[in-house]
Amino acid sequence: MQFIDIIILSNAQNESLRKLTMDCLESLISSEDEDAIRFNILVIESANTSPYDFPNCRTLFPKMSFGYNKYMNLGIRKSSSPLVCLCNNDLLFQQGWASAILKAFEETPGLKSASPYCRLNHPARNIPSHSGIKFGYGVRDEISGWCILFKREILKTTGPLDERLTFWYSDNDYAKTLEKYGILHALVTDSFVDHLESQTLAIRSKKERLMMTGGERYYFEYKWGTRSYFSFLNHKRKQFFKSL
Repeated sequence: MQFIDIIILSNAQNESLRKLTMDCLESLISSEDEDAIRFNILVIESANTSPYDFPNCRTLFPKMSFGYNKYMNLGIRKSSSPLVCLCNNDLLFQQGWASAILKAFEETPGLKSASPYCRLNHPARNIPSHSGIKFGYGVRDEISGWCILFKREILKTTGPLDERLTFWYSDNDYAKTLEKYGILHALVTDSFVDHLESQTLAIRSKKERLMMTGGERYYFEYKWGTRSYFSFLNHKRKQFFKSL
């Protein structure tokens, strides 16, 4: 029996978004034989709604302000399985997705992080399905930021996710961190999880989307050495005065 902690972020502000999370959970639970793989599911819910009543599923309602990495770190702390999967809620899990990744871990020495193949995204990036294991750190190529399964042991090397990134560039930072420490990651093209693309983000205002997307770039570029500290501070100063 393999145990996998599944951490899903949700913001079910309306019935449509709640259904999105429900569909995600239903597809996940039916995707594997529970006698072989047991999912410990933790939904981190931002909206004031009811818990999700599914087998092996807990719902947390954080009192702290939203942050993608902050909420994911909370889920990581509240779970303990040797395998961890970080997920958006706008996903549809296909039969045998986890089995395919576990097989890749078993057959590939040193592989400690992997993403599944998205039939909506990867064909457009000229990556065919059933084309083997693709090693690398390319965001939206090898690293599908909407679904990443890794061995918990890597956190002993990398530390927790960087909570200064509140939404955008979280996957880029994950990729850079793995590359920095030489932790092997791959896209498993026999594992299928389809991403429905930023359904929750679409309900936010234009200002909120800009803050959660473009605003993250300055810190990310400063952290990884492509932007000066002065430029980063200048951006923070402009943000401060805009908020007044």
